[in-house]
Amino acid sequence: MAKMLISQVRNFLPTTEKSEKAGFVQFENEATEMTNISNGSAKTETHTDEENVEKISAWQAGWNVTNAIQGMFIVTFPYCVLEGGYWAIFAMIGVAWICYYTGNILVECLYETDDMGMRVRVRDSYVRIAEDVWGRSIGGRIVHTALLIELLMTCILYVLLCGDLMVGLMPNSDMNLASWIMLSTFLLVPCAFLRSLRAVSWFSFWCTVAHMFINAIIIIYCLTKASDWKFADVQIRIDIWTLPISVGIVVFSYTSQIFLPSLEGSLHDRRLFRPMLKWTHIAAAVFKALFSYIGFVTWGFSTKEVITNNLSNDALKSVVNLFLVAKALLSYPLPYFAAVQLLETALFKGRPITVFPPCYDSNANMTVWALTLRIGLVILTMLFAIYIPHFNVLMGLIGAFTGNMLSLVWPCWFHLKLRQGTLGLWQKTRNYGIITFGLVCSVLGIYDSAHGLVRAFQGHEPRPFQGG
Repeated sequence: MAKMLISQVRNFLPTTEKSEKAGFVQFENEATEMTNISNGSAKTETHTDEENVEKISAWQAGWNVTNAIQGMFIVTFPYCVLEGGYWAIFAMIGVAWICYYTGNILVECLYETDDMGMRVRVRDSYVRIAEDVWGRSIGGRIVHTALLIELLMTCILYVLLCGDLMVGLMPNSDMNLASWIMLSTFLLVPCAFLRSLRAVSWFSFWCTVAHMFINAIIIIYCLTKASDWKFADVQIRIDIWTLPISVGIVVFSYTSQIFLPSLEGSLHDRRLFRPMLKWTHIAAAVFKALFSYIGFVTWGFSTKEVITNNLSNDALKSVVNLFLVAKALLSYPLPYFAAVQLLETALFKGRPITVFPPCYDSNANMTVWALTLRIGLVILTMLFAIYIPHFNVLMGLIGAFTGNMLSLVWPCWFHLKLRQGTLGLWQKTRNYGIITFGLVCSVLGIYDSAHGLVRAFQGHEPRPFQGG
């Protein structure tokens, strides 16, 4: 099951979900000039409505972005080199730049320049941007639905992955996959009481610590095998069937755009957003390229889809997998919190604004509606992980569309529409080029996942292009 899950992650662009939600909180009409950071000459005018908004530092925002772009699936990156050769390594660097760029222009779409030449934050979320481009009835609903799908799929993926890893750790246990999933879900119930992005940032921090520990163990192990590294196994030629698989995994791994408007809106100093995004993506690109290359040359063509499965020492493999379980559990709060806030914003503000009563009383305490929504979402992710057959393949099919649209295509399209009078020829060309790249990735991902889904229902391993 874990092999199936990872083989399909190349097409699921969540979120991992990563998702901005229609605003973790409403960041109403707050503006900060974001230019001239280096010389400190930015003009700043601020209009705040900061009730219930807890600000975070650039470091805390960086932990959240790192959680999103250096997530669970970096252990599949050496396998990308098997499928894509040197071109996969180039993609790890190139896609990092593309996603850094789309993240910046998405946040730029939150701002307009006023008569005084100052940039004012007139939009508070991804959904609000879509509403201004496509209209409230169409644009807002399309992006709102895509965000929610992406977030929930990410949450379900983490729960399912916890169960798969525990089954692999204890194959002789009396507990089956469903039992391990339920146990993992029990550990995640406290997420229902998360109230601030600051608390979520701490989960992301410890997730990053677990991530660094896992990768340090694997790299040290690979370095002990340096005398046997298989440099000749890294291919230069392009395989038109396997390279898209590698690129799909890489694009998926850099998805953070869906969180960025909320993260930028919650920063103490929004001028630090761009450098924070730049350095997190540079660090991710460098680490992913080195980790993938070292991991692949250690085992060459014997590299497995999850690099930890190549570890020959059972005790070492068990320790690494336990940390992977911890990392999956610590990764869950970020997309979960975003999904909760998305639903609260859309459905639980009280009549006549929304269908349901508000989630908070006059003292900002959670009501029964809030607890029902939050605990219900945790249970929902558990049920989907247990009962939906071939969920991971179906998730890849849906994610191939939503993820690429949210991370690549829509940010560029919205930027073109909202800034059409101010963009130069080069920037327009760049935006259209990224849109084309995103659409190609979507078409290949949808075809790949659909092929895999058909194979899964036929009783075969749901990996396209293999025999049997």
